[in-house]
Amino acid sequence: MQQSHAFFIVSSGRSGTAMLHKVLSSLPGVEMHHEYAVQITQPLAVRRYLGLTERKDVLAILRTVHGAAVHHSEAAHWGDSSNKLSWLIPELAELFPNGRFIHLVRDGRKVAGSYFRKLGDECYDDRSNAVMQGFYDDPAQIPPPPEKKYWWPVPRRDDPLAGDFRRFDQFSRIAWHWAEINRVILSALSALAPERQLFIRLEDLRRDPASLAGLFAFLGLRGEKSHFAMFNRPHNVNRPEDSRLSEPQRAAFTRIAGTMMARLGYAGTDEYVVKY
Repeated sequence: MQQSHAFFIVSSGRSGTAMLHKVLSSLPGVEMHHEYAVQITQPLAVRRYLGLTERKDVLAILRTVHGAAVHHSEAAHWGDSSNKLSWLIPELAELFPNGRFIHLVRDGRKVAGSYFRKLGDECYDDRSNAVMQGFYDDPAQIPPPPEKKYWWPVPRRDDPLAGDFRRFDQFSRIAWHWAEINRVILSALSALAPERQLFIRLEDLRRDPASLAGLFAFLGLRGEKSHFAMFNRPHNVNRPEDSRLSEPQRAAFTRIAGTMMARLGYAGTDEYVVKY
């Protein structure tokens, strides 16, 4: 049996990962997942980012999870669209020497607003964040349970915002997360060969069929024109609503994540509203 070609869509989340999962799942020869084995990978990712788990231990776990899944897949291509893997790129790149990575980004204002409005009960709420911060401060204590709401990174001790973060409100924590996870992705991918990675914006996938064609070509897949239309329908949206950030939120986001917005090509752009 020939080994499947592995690929990973990494992002901050709320950036179209579920949408790409649906599009790619519709193609023949693709076994596609969205946040595969998330109760394993999310705690593992946070532990790794915070230096609470060694590289060799991460590799061992990924080998028994993603490695086994790819090995036993009957599809020509095996993919996982998961923001959790954004923190584990070096280990995945080592485990899969021919694996490919798609860095999917979206305007951070839309990401932060979406997390805050739609997933506020499972993303950086005050109590869960305090539990995670307490565990990082004292790893000898009982770790948080493997529920999603607990396992969101806090700044490492050498982060310039580590002190301020302890006083951040929920929205500001989410803004920090968007900027930091994209920084980590860019840093990790800079160590890989150009042919193993693709940078793509969700906004381009929605307005330019050539962007989607480029994604298919990068993965060695053949898509149809009908796939482009899928990006104009909501996915992974429990409450189909959208709005711009408030002025205080916009100021906080710019202060925390403005540099990353510029780095990803969003400087000077107006915040848009998604029409569902």
